[in-house]
Amino acid sequence: MEKEYQVVTRAESSYAKPAWKIWGRFIRHPGAVVGSILMSLILLAALLAPLSPYDPNASNLPEKLAGPSWRHPMGTDGLGRDLLTRLLYGGRISLSVGLLVVSITLAVGVSLGAVAGYYGGWLDALLMRITDAALTLPSLLVLILLSAVLRETDVPLFQHNSVLTIGLVIGLLSWMTFARLVRAMFLTLREMDFVTAARSLGASPLHIILWHILPNAIGPIIVESTLELGYAIIEESGLSFLGFGIQPPTSSWGNLLSNAQEHFLTHPWLAIFPGLMIFLTIISVNYIGDGLRDAFDPFKVLEKVGER
Repeated sequence: MEKEYQVVTRAESSYAKPAWKIWGRFIRHPGAVVGSILMSLILLAALLAPLSPYDPNASNLPEKLAGPSWRHPMGTDGLGRDLLTRLLYGGRISLSVGLLVVSITLAVGVSLGAVAGYYGGWLDALLMRITDAALTLPSLLVLILLSAVLRETDVPLFQHNSVLTIGLVIGLLSWMTFARLVRAMFLTLREMDFVTAARSLGASPLHIILWHILPNAIGPIIVESTLELGYAIIEESGLSFLGFGIQPPTSSWGNLLSNAQEHFLTHPWLAIFPGLMIFLTIISVNYIGDGLRDAFDPFKVLEKVGER
């Protein structure tokens, strides 16, 4: 019976794609390949930040506001700190916030969307009305308010960990897209024959959700996760630029841009290099998401490459 159950569910699941086919479609997307290489280099540079000979927070006033040179390839800031080193450490912070936000939005959005889409009825209506209400909130104003409130709370975990605070704030206001996407996928997939077969063989709702429907909805979820990573980095940079995000002396790409405001006309590299890092990261993530979308959408790719 177990063997028959596995054959039925796999044969009827037309959404699941072999990994090698997905990879083949992904590498046919030039932008996705370039984006993946560039993103890998950015991640590698951030991971190797401790190899820099400079302390990211140590002042060196005799060399303040020095232009790009062999000694300091991206120049120094107003306190004489090496800008390249601070960019690498700032990349660690910004990327960590992005990954934390994606984790939170996946946990909340996928859970609510899966429950709403699978069970339907009054539970679906209730969860979607909550989602709609959350979507109506002015995100930037709420982000600033929550960030300020959490920083003033008596909980030490939030007072001394800006990454956790900013990640939690952005994540709590970003799960709605995942919830609506997963709900839409579940509403379609729950009517498929392989789900009906699983029910008839006595599989529990939790088993069906986790082992039959969710794996077949993983493609759009992965694509949305890449886009959410870019969105989170932009939000963190915006908050830090406004002074409500990562607090100095810890560097992030956003607060490096904010600190460059007063020197922008006379020392433009202080703003150009952090802005360039944000731009390259976001464009890389977007191209990766575009490639994943094509990889998990065979009908669009078949038209492009003539695959049969």
